[in-house]
Amino acid sequence: MKTIIRTLPAATASVQGSTAVRGIAAAAVGFLALVAPVILVQAQSQQKSNKIRVQTDLVNILASVIDAHGRPVPDLIVTDFALKEEGVAQKIERFEAETNRPLDLALMVDSSMSTFKDLKFENEAAAHFIRQVVRPGDTLAVFEFSESVTELSEFSDNVATLQAAARRITPGAGTSIYDALVLGGQTLKRRPSGRRRAIVMVTDAGETTSVSKFEDARRAAIASEALLYTVVIRPVKSESGRNTAGEHALITITDSTGGAQFVLDDLNQLDAMFDRIDRELRTQYLLGYYATPTPPPNSIRHVEVNVNTGDVVRHRKEYFTAAN
Repeated sequence: MKTIIRTLPAATASVQGSTAVRGIAAAAVGFLALVAPVILVQAQSQQKSNKIRVQTDLVNILASVIDAHGRPVPDLIVTDFALKEEGVAQKIERFEAETNRPLDLALMVDSSMSTFKDLKFENEAAAHFIRQVVRPGDTLAVFEFSESVTELSEFSDNVATLQAAARRITPGAGTSIYDALVLGGQTLKRRPSGRRRAIVMVTDAGETTSVSKFEDARRAAIASEALLYTVVIRPVKSESGRNTAGEHALITITDSTGGAQFVLDDLNQLDAMFDRIDRELRTQYLLGYYATPTPPPNSIRHVEVNVNTGDVVRHRKEYFTAAN
């Protein structure tokens, strides 16, 4: 809006000057009194609108639906699913059945001395899995962990390079499961958005040498938004003869991320477990929703997904909201 002030003729300016000034001043005050509240309300409304847009980002949940025989359940539709956050029902805004979104996968192989006698078999099974799981658009990175964690190959779609990295895994002296999950989670978190993420860990679960703690590993895995699949190879079947603390820790972390844990008493089952993980990764449902009510920043949220078919649903059960 423009305010136009007309110049008085010279003959009358001296007589009417003071009156005109007082009139203009009064008009200006009145104008500001009318306009200022409107400007303030508009500014506050814009700030509020911006704040809401920032805090209501789409939350994506990958869900695997498994029948009583452990097989993925295909061909479900959006109305088969019910989703809650903090116990409050949410509207599913995005649904993709058997999503074909590209996958970033961290393959982490335990090379501790306890697995040394079977290390060559593990390496070949890992090489077979790499050939099977990496498809156009996907990437995979290979890690080994013992008393330390080493990235043998960065994320790549070159199958031959990745298989060569898997075959370079060499024995070490300890087992740093928590450190491996922290590094794997941090590495995946830096991958581009809009892609699926997964960690596949092969281990005897005998945690011994990590600097990181259990909660560090759990939070890193959740924050990465990756599904964790753990293949636990038991060196002995009896619980009295092995360290079970790592197994129980991995069960908790795996469940939080929405992955699965498989326990093998015979290493010859490893190829079959890799096949099962690959099938599950290819038959997942993507559910997206805007959290209602708007969650506070820098908080941990709990999610529940069910299906009306009575089958088991695996999905990440927690996520972290962004800080202000």
